[in-house]
Amino acid sequence: MVEDFPKLIVISGPTCSGKSALAVELALMLGGEIINADSMQAYKGMDIGTAKLPLSERKGIPHHLIDIVNPDQEFNAALFLLHTLPIIRDLHGKKMPIIVVGGTGLYVKTLLGGLFKCPPSKPELRQNLIEEYEKRGPSFLYQRLSSLDRKAADTIHPKDKVRIIRALEVIYLTGSPFSELTSKHGFSDRRFLALNLCLNVERQVLYSRINRRTMSMIDSGLINEVERLLKIGYSPELKSMQAIGYRHIVGYLKGRWNLDEATRLIQRDTRRYAKRQHTWFRADPDVIWVDPDYRQSIINKVITFINTTT
Repeated sequence: MVEDFPKLIVISGPTCSGKSALAVELALMLGGEIINADSMQAYKGMDIGTAKLPLSERKGIPHHLIDIVNPDQEFNAALFLLHTLPIIRDLHGKKMPIIVVGGTGLYVKTLLGGLFKCPPSKPELRQNLIEEYEKRGPSFLYQRLSSLDRKAADTIHPKDKVRIIRALEVIYLTGSPFSELTSKHGFSDRRFLALNLCLNVERQVLYSRINRRTMSMIDSGLINEVERLLKIGYSPELKSMQAIGYRHIVGYLKGRWNLDEATRLIQRDTRRYAKRQHTWFRADPDVIWVDPDYRQSIINKVITFINTTT
């Protein structure tokens, strides 16, 4: 019965758009709990560079899927789904409002529509791709992906080693473009009723926030955070350590560039990431765009959704 489907309030949008604060506000109002859908906030010890809300700003609201894996452990959309489904079942059983918040579009889409089926990975194929990446650099494999599947390449950062390799791997395993497979699947394995709200912030305002937050991260100790992770023994080559902010501070610590240049690059790459996030969410017909400054309008949508019987 459709009435038994758990209802999810999803707060998505580009980085720095105010998702976390809005989620806490709604959770306080509804008596609900929050599930994190930001791929980087799952990592322990990576707090400043991932913009995790401090405990004082969480207002006592439980936040699930934050600090659940170490920086050298794998975490992806499939594992996100594996961890999330039991939490949703538990909260739904307790009749508690469920708020999912995060800017990792693939996690949100996977949660709401499922994963498409793909042949199992072949270790030899993946290792060959990894070796090519290491020997010839990211641009070489990215150009290959672009020639094989331009649509997929447009959604992936040219230096995103994990996603470039995975897209090529899927193409080689299936003989079909990665973008075609995801399009055919349509992420249509729906198991929830979702109000999918995406925060729409004017671009220049968003970019200004990104620039200011980068400076705040530096002032709050991002350099010390990265130094501590390296001292513990986490390799700068890890997927988690290649994230925006972390790889730039590693470059600063290694003398690749000075702090001003590292800061500028973090700001630039975060702005580019926000633009890709915006493009991703714009392509989703189920997204409802809302202005975060019009809080009452958002609250009205949420209340209507919660009280509607389908």
